[in-house]
Amino acid sequence: MKTNLSSKIEALLFVAGDDGLTLKQLQFLTEVNLEELQEGIHELDERYSSSVSGITLKELAGVFQLVTKQEVAETIQKLVENPTVQALSQASLEVLAIIAYKQPITRVEVEDLRGVKSEKALQTLTAKGLVQEAGRVEGTGRAILYGTTKEFLNYFGLKNLEELPPLPEEAASDLDEDTDLFMTNFQQTFKEEVSV
Repeated sequence: MKTNLSSKIEALLFVAGDDGLTLKQLQFLTEVNLEELQEGIHELDERYSSSVSGITLKELAGVFQLVTKQEVAETIQKLVENPTVQALSQASLEVLAIIAYKQPITRVEVEDLRGVKSEKALQTLTAKGLVQEAGRVEGTGRAILYGTTKEFLNYFGLKNLEELPPLPEEAASDLDEDTDLFMTNFQQTFKEEVSV
């Protein structure tokens, strides 16, 4: 049971990512008592400590996380310094497509089109240098307007925004109503262009 429990803890911490999980959250999710949970955490910690894995278990301010070991910091730094090596997630691609075709656009407008929160995807795209602040909306709150960058053009091999693949007429006219069709066409077109 301990091995199974440590695997569950590992999976939960992996999915939780940077947010990590507290003992209370882990106990709720694994449905075990505190003593069993602590044994499972100890077993997971031992497994990482005694292996050549690049990952280890850390407890920071009562929150458990899976983090990279110090020995691999130099390798991780290369990835951080070259963020375009990382693939874009589905959410990031959706947000990027909306910004590319509707720019300048606010986060709230992006979320209205997608129907879900987009703050994390916007942070990722900004960190990768694919989108940037393109001004502010006049009026109350002065919301940030987002637009694409030169790095966006480089990433997708475009000379300018006019080279964006055209959307089908029905998708362009019903963009606000049918985001799924919009996203499918955008992703399909870019997959074809990037693979060429």
